[in-house]
Amino acid sequence: MPHISSSHAPKFELPNITFVGLASPQRGSTENSVWRFTIAPNTPGLPHQLTSEEIIVALNGSAIVKIGNERHRLSPGDAVVVPPMTDFSLSNESAQDFEALAVLPVGGQAVVGNDAPFTPPWAM
Repeated sequence: MPHISSSHAPKFELPNITFVGLASPQRGSTENSVWRFTIAPNTPGLPHQLTSEEIIVALNGSAIVKIGNERHRLSPGDAVVVPPMTDFSLSNESAQDFEALAVLPVGGQAVVGNDAPFTPPWAM
């Protein structure tokens, strides 16, 4: 049974967002990738799509999720299911960090604009 200690989990930094890779194929998972992420205050969302369903569970702070034409606030304990190939963004309009967990099936990829689909490094 693989055990992924948070102190040894890899971190990936983007401007205003930090990802911590938990479960993934490189860390022993065969069906799902799971990561924790933090979005800094006042960070706009990046519109993108996913090739597979993604589930996000809010842990701390609040965020605004846009899925298609719908907009919802996520608060601690809330979850959202992002359907595949649907426009999606997650922004933090508040003054504190937003932290959440995300689950994506192994093989799921992100698509930004007209670029080719890619597997985020935290999901590998």
